[in-house]
Amino acid sequence: MAQEPLATKGNYLHIYDFRVEAGHEEEFIKLFEDFDYSDGNPMHKSAAQVKDGVLCRHTDDPQRFFLIAEWSDIEEHAKIRRILSDEIRPQFIKFIEGKKFVPYYVQVVSSTPDEILARAAAE
Repeated sequence: MAQEPLATKGNYLHIYDFRVEAGHEEEFIKLFEDFDYSDGNPMHKSAAQVKDGVLCRHTDDPQRFFLIAEWSDIEEHAKIRRILSDEIRPQFIKFIEGKKFVPYYVQVVSSTPDEILARAAAE
């Protein structure tokens, strides 16, 4: 059994589901990483970000990507997202089909209780 849940009950995940223009996938990843790991990314400065995001690539469709992270406050995330889209405008956005980079928000309604995790760790 895994020793740590992916997310905590009561928190939220943002899930971006988007496609990158054909032939620009590797450049997109590089630009995304350059911005995401920079001091200019306001997402990483928010106390509402519980777990840093992960960029995932679909195994059957190399143009399709997902960006997922855990937040305690989706209103805070939405506020910062507006700053990104209206003011900062990261370069990686230019390779997203339709230039639409808006997440779905989902609430975590169940995650493995600590006592179950502790019991599994003791076995």
